[in-house]
Amino acid sequence: MIQYILFDLDNTLYPVSSGMEEALQRRIIGYVMSFLGLSTEDALRMRREGISRHGTTLEWLIHEKGLTDIDGYYAAVHPDGEEADLAVDPELRPFLESLPVPRAILTNSPREHSDRILKKLGITDLFTHVFDMRWNGNRGKPLPVAFYRALEVLGTSPGETLFIDDYSRYVEGYIALGGKGVLLDEQDTHPDFPHPKIRHLRDLTTFL
Repeated sequence: MIQYILFDLDNTLYPVSSGMEEALQRRIIGYVMSFLGLSTEDALRMRREGISRHGTTLEWLIHEKGLTDIDGYYAAVHPDGEEADLAVDPELRPFLESLPVPRAILTNSPREHSDRILKKLGITDLFTHVFDMRWNGNRGKPLPVAFYRALEVLGTSPGETLFIDDYSRYVEGYIALGGKGVLLDEQDTHPDFPHPKIRHLRDLTTFL
């Protein structure tokens, strides 16, 4: 029986079509280009290879490229005002309030970003916890430790906690732990995903 829902933040509590993801990716690639002195093409290639080994760009840069200015990285890719153009769905809050179990967030972004987004969406008070990258020692999904640390605080097991994310690797990582995971695939970019998936967040109730 599901005791908790663990939500991803970006492109999950708001749609990927918002444009937030495109802007974030541009800032990340720009940072990689500047930090490593690379062309756009090389930055894209090296980052793609790096995150396949580490899960996130930050972890790749720390462990393979000697990045030490973590706060500088976060400030560059998540600047003040990044949420300015994010549209607010008036149905989101009532939907979250209608869920029969408590809710928490596990995100690979820093807390300042999470706070901005949740405030803009008007749902800050609807989550018992926000587990961000800094809280997790700058280790992110899909590392098992990122999930287990959050579940320990929540007092639940993977099998009792429903996890929803828009990244297939993260959902697969959670399912590998024996968890119940659902992929939010708004644009049906993963037609052959072998595990549960939905096109709209409100369809999550099917799994409760």
